[in-house]
Amino acid sequence: MSSRKELANAIRALSMDAVQKANSGHPGAPMGMADIAEVLWRDFLKHNPGNPDWADRDRFILSNGHGSMLLYSLLHLSGYDLSIDDLKNFRQLHSRTPGHPEYGYAPGVETTTGPLGQGITNGVGMALAEKVLAAQFNRDGHEIVDHHTYVFMGDGCLMEGISHEACSLAGTLKLGKLVAFWDDNGISIDGHVEGWFTDDTPARFESYGWHVIRDIDGHNPEQIKAAIEAAKAETGKPTLICTRTIIGFGSPNKSGSHDCHGAPLGDAEIAAAREFLNWTHAPFEIPADVKQAWDANEVGAAREGDWNQRFDAYAAAYPELAAELKRRLAGDLPADWQQKAAAYIADLQANATKVATRKASQNCLNAFGPMLPELLGGSADLAPSNLTLWSGSQSVTPADASGNYIHYGVREFGMSAIMNGVTLHGGFKPYGATFLMFMEYARNAVRMAALMKQPSIFVYTHDSIGLGEDGPTHQPVEQIASLRMTPNMSTWRPCDSVESAVAWKHAVERTDGPTSLIFSRQGLAPMARDAQQLADVAKGGYVLKDSAGIPELILIATGSEVELAMAAAQVLEGQGRAVRVVSMPCTDAFDAQSAEYKESVLPAAISKRVAIEAGIADYWYKYVGLNGKVIGMTSFGESAPADELFKLFGFTVDKVVEAANAL
Repeated sequence: MSSRKELANAIRALSMDAVQKANSGHPGAPMGMADIAEVLWRDFLKHNPGNPDWADRDRFILSNGHGSMLLYSLLHLSGYDLSIDDLKNFRQLHSRTPGHPEYGYAPGVETTTGPLGQGITNGVGMALAEKVLAAQFNRDGHEIVDHHTYVFMGDGCLMEGISHEACSLAGTLKLGKLVAFWDDNGISIDGHVEGWFTDDTPARFESYGWHVIRDIDGHNPEQIKAAIEAAKAETGKPTLICTRTIIGFGSPNKSGSHDCHGAPLGDAEIAAAREFLNWTHAPFEIPADVKQAWDANEVGAAREGDWNQRFDAYAAAYPELAAELKRRLAGDLPADWQQKAAAYIADLQANATKVATRKASQNCLNAFGPMLPELLGGSADLAPSNLTLWSGSQSVTPADASGNYIHYGVREFGMSAIMNGVTLHGGFKPYGATFLMFMEYARNAVRMAALMKQPSIFVYTHDSIGLGEDGPTHQPVEQIASLRMTPNMSTWRPCDSVESAVAWKHAVERTDGPTSLIFSRQGLAPMARDAQQLADVAKGGYVLKDSAGIPELILIATGSEVELAMAAAQVLEGQGRAVRVVSMPCTDAFDAQSAEYKESVLPAAISKRVAIEAGIADYWYKYVGLNGKVIGMTSFGESAPADELFKLFGFTVDKVVEAANAL
């Protein structure tokens, strides 16, 4: 029978061999954490390689994602559909084993990690989702949602500020099924960390309200096993297991040094490591007895089979709850969603009033919320300004997690990455809000949602210089363009309550990427639309007002500037101009339309075009051409009442008319 050391050495061998073959990668962390991984995966982790999407599986996250060969080795050895050839293809074009774990490339990869600190934060989101889902669906004698989230992380994750945000909140919410392992090897890229990282990390986590297990020898399986058992026994707090390891363990000449952190060991050192570890097998060769000892298919299938039986009993006792849980885990919308949402939008058009779109957003939540129990809202300490609380909101608390609203505190980055973890877990449609300007704090988590094509919903209010007196530190200028240029991101900036509702409907229905909803602080006038125009809002850009004959000029606007474009069009028509006004709340939706539709809205023959938006001007030249005009921002804002700022920066009827006539 294979010993624990031999089983862990299989991870070390595969990791150093794959990195060497690729001539690129990070062998140090996989070799250093192999013993911890062996104990966790073989003795504790509840998973089924034959069904990587089993709903009640434990989640495993490698937050220090540069050590990706650790995860790939574990997946291959455990019996997932990840072959030895996939490992040999590590870091190569179109391989299933990219340099950092990428969600969707290989089964068993729960999230994309690499930007340090986001893996542990995704883990907080997954543990939060498990706790809330369990509170909503479990009943006495039917613990149908009952799994752990395990996270490996290194010193770099703990240095990143996002880990402070997320782990602080995890302690407050008492996420007792979250277990994190700190790979305390004292090494980062620059060398020994005592020159730049001297935090008392255990005390820090204790102050967060975590259960902290100190001074575990990361190469002692008995200590590791006892620590995990103690972590699982503590159900009222998340647990940090502090494991002291030697980076690159097994490499006689490079272990314990940053030399093995991010570079191949080299053929000579690998040969020396094989001798040191008593691993006599050829590169990428795993003995049959080792592979058999690692294979988790049989036990995984048995565990899932047992859960299926328990779910059947649950469904017999609570058929409606079981059906609802299955619907939510499948990501399906309620059967009457389309009909009810369309009816709400039609009613808005018939009874439109002047309202700030942030308020229109709250009205949407009041209308859509009762239809969507999977909504899990939140705000980064700006709920009264973002208007993210609705009549059915119930706060998630440490004592009662059955609610649907998270108070994230002033943690924009943490909130956004936690939302991604919730989305990845399944069973919820999370939305989270802040001022558009503070999207910048969360930028990388927003990008990760887009990279993973996860349908998180980001709500951003106070969308322009219209914010007013708070000044340029709070007034977004370049942020909307940045969001629009992010692949897979859908970005909406609606001009009234109807466009706001269409934007929310789009976000709720989207499955292949995140949505950013951009809302105003100031009140915006409702726009008149006929039935065809109302239908065309969902296309992202449409003719809101047209001339009697062939238009000679097109005004394109979004958000609060649509009202300005309509007023300017009226003046221009009085001067004898034939003017078309195009509202374009969502450029990516418009760009995805057929060539015929886009030509019908923006005919190539009409070259006289003016775009108007209180955001960075340069973005709009793709629609107006180099000979068109853009009334937009080319500087940061100022502190003053909004009306004065719009005049100062040229967002007036006179300036639009002047630009149009100049064409």
